[in-house]
Amino acid sequence: MHKSGFVNIVGNPNVGKSTLMNLLVGEKVSIITSKAQTTRHRILGIVNTDDYQIVYSDTPGVLRPNYKLQESMLNFSVSALSDADVLLYMTDVIEKTDKNEEFLQKVQNVDAPVLLLINKIDQTNQQELEKLVTQWKELLPKAEIYPISALNKFNVDTVKKRILDLIPESPPYFEKDALTDRPARFFVTEIIREKILLYYQKEVPYAVEVIVEEFKDEREIINIRALIIAERDTQKGIIIGHKGAALKKVATMARKDMERFFNKKIFLEIYVKVEKDWRSRDNLLRQYGYRLD
Repeated sequence: MHKSGFVNIVGNPNVGKSTLMNLLVGEKVSIITSKAQTTRHRILGIVNTDDYQIVYSDTPGVLRPNYKLQESMLNFSVSALSDADVLLYMTDVIEKTDKNEEFLQKVQNVDAPVLLLINKIDQTNQQELEKLVTQWKELLPKAEIYPISALNKFNVDTVKKRILDLIPESPPYFEKDALTDRPARFFVTEIIREKILLYYQKEVPYAVEVIVEEFKDEREIINIRALIIAERDTQKGIIIGHKGAALKKVATMARKDMERFFNKKIFLEIYVKVEKDWRSRDNLLRQYGYRLD
């Protein structure tokens, strides 16, 4: 008997979805920062054994969209409700239970079993946790509730076992050696974007996109040319920094991460270009891989 299933992780920004995703997959497939809206795309991470294949899906945090890019991010999260064999709705001990009631109603109406994960329980006490569990039972009566700490790996194995119980009998959906559905170029853009999120402040990290113009995998080295897209000239100036120092720092951090990721020497060139208001322009969003339907 072989089991296979899609396990989709949804929830509000900054509750620990990407940390959990990487923990469940056993590899870093989702970038992680302390900033909200770090994840922009739906990313698959695949776990294989002889007996099962679990396809985990990390999604952008649910939010009320202010521009077209955020509409696309919300589309990724909503689509994850319809194709899940198991849905992981993730919250934490900090956020209020009445946040995003409209999305919660959609979660309550899904056909798949729902596991509600209350993350960051190391930041509260037993009494407060019990109150939260009671509130969530009223809001999502169909859900099974699991208090966890993704950072400390507490109770995550229990969640894994329950997922394995719930996924259906099925042949694998992907090749058995697959880790993700994403190409190498995607992880290059995500690594660079992670460093931008870590290095720059305020609006700049949210106003940029990264695209790979060239990816040449040669015998001993991978040659990469990447482009950072900013919305305004002032953002471009901040990204480059005085005499190019800021961009050089980001490129160095990204290159080191890429060398660990690909286990190979990397030659990385990064340039910066302005595309005015790209986050609200349909043609550019589609070009950069975002769904607008």
